Amino acid sequence: MVELKTPAEIEAMRPAGRVVATALAQIRKQAGVGSSTLELDEIARAVLAEHGATSPFLHYQPSFAQSPFPAVICASVNDAALHGIPSRYRLADGDLVSIDFGATLSNWTADAAISFTVGTPRPDDLRLIETAERALAAGIAAARPGGRLGDVSAAIGAIARQGGYGLHTDFGGHGVGHTMHESPSVPNDGRPGRGLRLEAGLVIAIEPWFMAGGEDSYVVDPDGWTLRSGDGSRAAHVEHTVAITADGPQILTVL
Repeated sequence: MVELKTPAEIEAMRPAGRVVATALAQIRKQAGVGSSTLELDEIARAVLAEHGATSPFLHYQPSFAQSPFPAVICASVNDAALHGIPSRYRLADGDLVSIDFGATLSNWTADAAISFTVGTPRPDDLRLIETAERALAAGIAAARPGGRLGDVSAAIGAIARQGGYGLHTDFGGHGVGHTMHESPSVPNDGRPGRGLRLEAGLVIAIEPWFMAGGEDSYVVDPDGWTLRSGDGSRAAHVEHTVAITADGPQILTVL
């Protein structure tokens, strides 16, 4: 069931969104060549503790997973697109890093993701990240009352196709509120004018993830979590939690 939030409830979600934005900003600032992804997870844990928030990622086990998720961030590097488990791996010069993070505060949850490079960036990686961020902005702009969910999906998919990037609709955006994953699902491709009618009060996480090689396939590591591009090309993942209001879309995962 799709739950619409009142204006007061949307305001109540903003503190969780600020926790998410704070952690992602600190990770982006502190990550560098030689940082381990476990150290990045520790940064996020410290932010949660500082704000009295909890992690909706830690111990999360959806139906597709063979074991609970062991961390508070997903740290996906290079050809890993989603759900990477933090490890002792130390970032190398030129790595492309995607960090997904959520926080629950006062019974409300927010979720966002960023992609960035460390050290000397590859121009192709910068283009991939910029395209994903542009698709996120287009999806957010389409999230207006009176529109359709397909408008959001189509805006994202069109930018991926124009850039020659691969995408997959198995994993994408979703409703968010008291829990991290609520109805509706928000695929990263679709047809405009189709699907759920968008109403003020709907809060969704919009999250494009693109694969540089152009193929629409992925593989999952033996850990049961880490999702990689099927052709071994690099991937980027970006996300915001967005409230649809009478005045248009409002991003909740910002400082």
